[in-house]
Amino acid sequence: MFGLDDYIAHFSDGTTVAILIAVAIVLGLRHATDPDHLAAVTTLIAGGKERTKSAAARLGFAWGLGHALTLFAFGLPIVLFKSYLPEPVQQGAETTIGFVIVALAVWLLVRWRRGIFRVEHGHTHAIRARSPLQAFAIGLVHGMGGSAGVGVLLLAAIHDRAVAVLALGLFAFFTAVSMAVLSTGFGLTLSSEPVRRSFDRVAPALGAASLLFGVWYALGALAVTPYYF
Repeated sequence: MFGLDDYIAHFSDGTTVAILIAVAIVLGLRHATDPDHLAAVTTLIAGGKERTKSAAARLGFAWGLGHALTLFAFGLPIVLFKSYLPEPVQQGAETTIGFVIVALAVWLLVRWRRGIFRVEHGHTHAIRARSPLQAFAIGLVHGMGGSAGVGVLLLAAIHDRAVAVLALGLFAFFTAVSMAVLSTGFGLTLSSEPVRRSFDRVAPALGAASLLFGVWYALGALAVTPYYF
């Protein structure tokens, strides 16, 4: 994102194992802050009664775990054999991510339109929580996108295959960890009393912003609009 991954990766000299591992961990932690990840996980958490710290952490970790599994699976051939996903598959995966963000945003807006988030006499409507399994499935789809870029960053510095696989695993794992941490923060914020009482007014803006971002992301993946990430 904006050249930050390249900046982080250049600290590795390609030979010092400790530095390689540290770079992989930092890349994993930073990877979770990509705008598409933030848009997806924010609307994922905001869409139901899972807007609590502990439940948000479970959803975030499930989302991150699904993302980590596909990131590792698709990144493994890259770090071992420099075998990348075909361009049409990569483009399709990125486009699908945009559609996922759009779907989450639309679901948030639909629930808002139904008055789900309205506080009445100190109570909110009962909402069926999204399950960690659903979050895991969303993460699986999301992890397919951008795997080529991840492989390039790792391959640029790592020459030993065993270390490359270890670094990729750490990258994937710490992406999941950072998603859980970020999600916990979102849950803590969204479950606070001021935000909870005003969320009926916040939800449409959040949903609309995520919807526009998802549409732009999908069009960017299709090379219809400029794509910056």
